[in-house]
Amino acid sequence: MNRSKPVLILGGSGQAGSGTAALLRQWHPELPLTIAGRDLDRAQGVADGLGAATAVTIDLRRGDLGLPAEHSYAAVVAALWDDHLNGLHYAQDHGLPYLSISSGLVEIAPEVVAGARRASASSILLASHFCAGVVVLATLELAREFRRVDTIRIGAVLDESDTGGPAGTADLERWATATTAGTVRRDGVFTWVNGPDAQADVSRSDGVALPGQSIAILDVPSLALATGAPNVRFDMAVGESAARRRGDPASIEIRIDLEGAGTTGAPLSTSRYLVHPAGQRPLTALGIALGVERQLGLRGEAVPPGIHTPETVLDPAYAAGRLAEIGATFVDASGDS
Repeated sequence: MNRSKPVLILGGSGQAGSGTAALLRQWHPELPLTIAGRDLDRAQGVADGLGAATAVTIDLRRGDLGLPAEHSYAAVVAALWDDHLNGLHYAQDHGLPYLSISSGLVEIAPEVVAGARRASASSILLASHFCAGVVVLATLELAREFRRVDTIRIGAVLDESDTGGPAGTADLERWATATTAGTVRRDGVFTWVNGPDAQADVSRSDGVALPGQSIAILDVPSLALATGAPNVRFDMAVGESAARRRGDPASIEIRIDLEGAGTTGAPLSTSRYLVHPAGQRPLTALGIALGVERQLGLRGEAVPPGIHTPETVLDPAYAAGRLAEIGATFVDASGDS
């Protein structure tokens, strides 16, 4: 990688993009960054706060993104919905790594087809998972004590005041328009659930259960295929987090339940909450930053061209260490055995 070229962060002045930029600056102080957005003043403000960063305006309707021809970059990060796929095409045209977070399970087909058509053009990291893949990595780290995983159940409480700004809210609305069904793996079969089958209570760490439902999310196939677990489900509730209930800022709480067999073959189950007191933003930014770092070869070898997901290129133990650094904690839930 040519480290003199900046990482281009589309939507870099938004919550996810600016948080990602801050982490990359902290980890790699000499890495140049370009904050791209529609509002140049806002983008410039983020860049000024980072140092060794520039700001540009972009037009996602244009194949060249509206960028000067003489500009060159090390990678393209779509921290917003790349609705025309011009960010992806720009990366492919220039042989650059590309990472996206806003397509969700129901909208990845165009990215997958575009990647398959030009498989050798660039590394494409599909990170449209919950918190950009951090929950998948945390779950895989907890699963290391299992010889066999039979069931994975994730329950996330997203505070209604913490949906990620205008871009995040638009993503949620778009996905809801695509489908109200959830996707699960049941007895080894990936299937859709709707109506009563999709409904579920999601428990907060204080014991209060919020009404939620299964959602169509990439975490399900990623975890199922990474562990071989025949039963995987991801439920989400949007409501008041336990921290905000106490009068503190909105937090994020993700309950991770695993069942299977331990190293001796005896039945084993575990339940943990992954918690961050500042909500989903730090976790999402961490997921993106981990992906960028790995794609560029700033840690380990650069990711080769092709289509990738977070768990195929990132080390869960390393991710767990980074989670602790940003203030995330694992909290025991009742019912461990």
